[in-house]
Amino acid sequence: MAALIVIAVIVVFALFVAARSIRVIPQARAGVVERLGRYSRTLEPGLTIVTPFIDRVRPLVDLREQVVNFSPQSVITEDNVVVGIETVLYFTITDPRSATYEIANPLQAIEQLTVTTLRNVIGGLTLEATLTSRENVNAELRTVLDEATGKWGIRINRVEIKSVDPPPDIKTAMEKQMRAERDRRAAILTAEGEKQSQILTAEGAKQAAVLNAEGAQQAAVLDAEGERQAAILRAEGEAKAIDRVFKAIHEGKPDRTLLSYEYLKMLPLLAEGDANKVFVVPSEFAEAFGGIGEALRGRLEPPAPPRPPHED
Repeated sequence: MAALIVIAVIVVFALFVAARSIRVIPQARAGVVERLGRYSRTLEPGLTIVTPFIDRVRPLVDLREQVVNFSPQSVITEDNVVVGIETVLYFTITDPRSATYEIANPLQAIEQLTVTTLRNVIGGLTLEATLTSRENVNAELRTVLDEATGKWGIRINRVEIKSVDPPPDIKTAMEKQMRAERDRRAAILTAEGEKQSQILTAEGAKQAAVLNAEGAQQAAVLDAEGERQAAILRAEGEAKAIDRVFKAIHEGKPDRTLLSYEYLKMLPLLAEGDANKVFVVPSEFAEAFGGIGEALRGRLEPPAPPRPPHED
């Protein structure tokens, strides 16, 4: 019975020793080993064996990027305005040994360093510059913090100003100023739009007048050209008519009697019109009438008998 108890004690002791000797370090973690109270080595991720009762593994250090949101801090600007600034910090532990032995409370130290640095930076800026120069403030904060935390084995990746809250009366004044600025810009845009509208209307009227004048000029030119072409065509038609009449007269070989008859037919046309009160008989009337009389006598008189042939 005593032997069984001894064996059981030995097995339990062996298991205890094995549990204290075999350690598994997860990924993105690091373990600091102290041998007899002094730093010995840093354990990498994976399976490792330490000496029990001599080596002690401190709490594992997280090597991933961490995010810390600091509560709003009251900061006075250069123009004596108290604002509440809330910051967000991104950092990574690069040296587990330094982060373990160089600083007692890293997060508290970083927070206090952030607050003091922020007050120094914002103290040299006005409220308007603070609201509009966040990128510059972030860059300056990161530079100062990264330089201070480097010896702690901590790298500052980013520092972001989450919010800037001025006092309520300053907010009201800023809202009134922004509203007045928006109204001013709206009035300027409205006036500019009306100005552009008037300019475009005047330009359109000018172009319309120019186009109307050009259209009227082109219409007048086309009308004159049409009248000229019509006159040319009428003249050509009259010339062709006269030429045909002239050819017809010459081809018909009219005698004196026909010409006298046509002349007498034209006399009544010469006397037409309300303004013609006196009818003047031209001198050629007697000649024409005489020609007609000779023609009538020639038709009424019998033809002369043929002369007998001359006898020798």
